[in-house]
Order: sequence, then structure tokens, then C-alpha cells
Amino acid sequence: MRSVKVSDFMAKRLVTLQPQTNVVEAMGVLLDKKISGAPVVDDDGALVGVLSEVDLMKIIIQDSYYDEAAGVVGDYMRYPVDTVEADTDIYSLAERFLTEHRRRYPVVRHGKLVGQISRRDVLRAAHESLRHES
Repeated sequence: MRSVKVSDFMAKRLVTLQPQTNVVEAMGVLLDKKISGAPVVDDDGALVGVLSEVDLMKIIIQDSYYDEAAGVVGDYMRYPVDTVEADTDIYSLAERFLTEHRRRYPVVRHGKLVGQISRRDVLRAAHESLRHES
């Protein structure tokens, strides 16, 4: 499995947001796509943050105090972002998932977002590898 790379099993078609996107619009995107978060990229495709459901909860709290839900994704996204390189081997990533207790990582190559890898993707890679061995 050390020869199996993250790029072999990562999701490549991602829903992304931009820092200047209105947060209400971003919330609608997450709800419509039934996803819990999305990477935030600049105009050049560089990963600049991540916006999640938890980050959007801040807007709900703000709205309860100030009676307005305003702002842009860049105001609420988390950064810097923990990422994984596309050429990382799946075995090393599995160890990282265990120690860092994450569900997914954005995948980058030369600072540009190229995909996302989840724990399920790692299990799929292991399953395929083990199935071919038996």
C-alpha cells in the first residue's frame, strides 16, 4: 500500500467557495450539495481556507445578537488549513488520520487545491489492495 498514492483515491471534483462569496450564499451551497464544508480557493486556485458547518454556526450566534447575518466567507473560514500532498502514500495518511482525528484533508500540489481525501477513501484503497492480494 505504500506505493498507492493519495492522488489515486482522492475526490477530484469538489465544491469550492471563494473568500468574497456572501456567507448566506455559501450556507445555501453547503445545504444544497448536502456537504459539511468546502475548501476556499482564490482566483488562482490556491487553497486559502476551509468553511464548515461549525464555522457557519458563528453566523447564527452573531445573528441572534445583532439581528443580521452578514459577511463573506473570508470572514468566517478557518486558516491555515491542514493539507496533504497528492503524492503522499496511503499508509502514511492512514497513520495521520489516526493521530490527528480528522475526517478529510484537502489535497494540494504546489499549493494548488487538486482534490480531497477522506478516511473512507483510505479504506477503499486498502480494500482494493487487500482484495487483489487474495
